[in-house]
Amino acid sequence: MKTVILCGGKGTRLGEHGATVPKALIEIGGEPIIRHLLRLYASHGLSDFVLCLGHLGGSIKRYFLEEQWRAVDFTLRTTAAGVESLKPHDLARDEWSITFAETGPETNTGGRILKASRYLEGESTFCVTYGDGLADIDITRLIDFHRAHGRIATLCAVRPCSNFGIIRLGPAGEVRDFEEKPLMQDWINGGFFVFERRILDYLTPDSILEREPLRRLASEGELIAYQHEGFWKCMDTYKDNLEFNQLWESGDAPWVAAKKRGDQT
Repeated sequence: MKTVILCGGKGTRLGEHGATVPKALIEIGGEPIIRHLLRLYASHGLSDFVLCLGHLGGSIKRYFLEEQWRAVDFTLRTTAAGVESLKPHDLARDEWSITFAETGPETNTGGRILKASRYLEGESTFCVTYGDGLADIDITRLIDFHRAHGRIATLCAVRPCSNFGIIRLGPAGEVRDFEEKPLMQDWINGGFFVFERRILDYLTPDSILEREPLRRLASEGELIAYQHEGFWKCMDTYKDNLEFNQLWESGDAPWVAAKKRGDQT
């Protein structure tokens, strides 16, 4: 099963960080978030990826091409005429297949999936996610859930933490307690999807996945929510990046623990 990753957005809310570096390459613990995401999926046996590129897509290509050579020792033999031979020496490293799909700097999310669909031939079911979010989600259970209900689409629903702390008031307005950034009661789109190929019939070159396509699927009873109660976070702002790195440095990075659980299954 292939996994499509949407990593062509401009990251405007990251300010200067998003202007020069695509969100997918902003680092957590010294490695770009996209690498953390690929490892999460690969730990569940999904190692065939289609990256939908757009804004600064060339930087993402260069990262992986350069990283391929950084990951191995190699012997270079030269002569007066130039390079005679190049022999890589395999070392333990991440192994996956990546297709880079140029989907355009201005294309919306639904249009990106449609443009990349030529790389999904023969795939009756595939995963889709954004290149800027991580969770301790069990991808295997998500796929099993999708297959069990038999509809076209599964959306991972999450409950994020509030951006603000709250105060609890008594009947006379007295402050009784403070709660720091509680978990919200409402569910939002967590960005981890499983789709049947029929999703392509709901997409147009300019469609925004989260609007007309998903709303139409919902109205037809073809969209089911997988409710994820665990850790979830997206890197929307520079502050989010700082919080991701704080989790990493503290040794409490829930998405890594999820990957390790997947390695043991």
